[in-house]
Amino acid sequence: MQPTPAEVARTLAAGHLPAVAHIACRQGPYPVRHVTDSQGRVLLLAPRNGALTTALRPSEGNDDTALVLDISDVPPVAGAPSLGRVWVAGWAVALTGEQAREAALEYADSDPAPDLLDVGDSQVLHRMEVAEVRYERNGVLVDVDPDDYALAAPDPLRTIEFDLIADLADHHVDEMAGYVRRQLGPAALPGDEPRVVRLDRYGFMVRLGDRLARLAFPRPVTDRHDLAHLLHPVLCHRCTRDSEAETIR
Repeated sequence: MQPTPAEVARTLAAGHLPAVAHIACRQGPYPVRHVTDSQGRVLLLAPRNGALTTALRPSEGNDDTALVLDISDVPPVAGAPSLGRVWVAGWAVALTGEQAREAALEYADSDPAPDLLDVGDSQVLHRMEVAEVRYERNGVLVDVDPDDYALAAPDPLRTIEFDLIADLADHHVDEMAGYVRRQLGPAALPGDEPRVVRLDRYGFMVRLGDRLARLAFPRPVTDRHDLAHLLHPVLCHRCTRDSEAETIR
């Protein structure tokens, strides 16, 4: 199992990566601060008198402004493959009143930025309704159905992926290397030193020299605690064998 293009697109667009906006009939691109709400709609937070807010002001006779959000993955560690790049296109509208307050609360669920306290005063929230999603990886471009994108969930491990990989590298190198060799069998060459370089809800990717291998979890994980529970038999392999031996005795 591995993430679908819609799931990767939602993960990349979630707000933890740098993004720029290309706005219709405006010079740019514009750096943006953003998150996505529960439906995958983009929430943009910007100063009221800033360049982005000025560029997003609709032309006469319109209520919204067309734009494309451009987001590229940043691999968590050296030697890790990129998840690719996503373009999310749609129309943005400035929120006011109760809509702005509700959007600020949704924004805070992903990023409790202090500037959210100034929404309605010195800060403005725009919401972009998603009309088109395109995902590219390794030169392959995929059109993602906006409905599939909206229904997909961002990966629950993405924001802590670096911390998880660092913990495995600092404390569980031998256990993980042994597990990888057992799983890969003859495909793991004697000189290989397996190193975890990516983690997601479906499994992890390991670098072995100049090769990459993906190992799947028995089921998708839901959060860090669930991952720890799933990996316990791997990281405590000796404990598991001792327990089995005790049971046999």
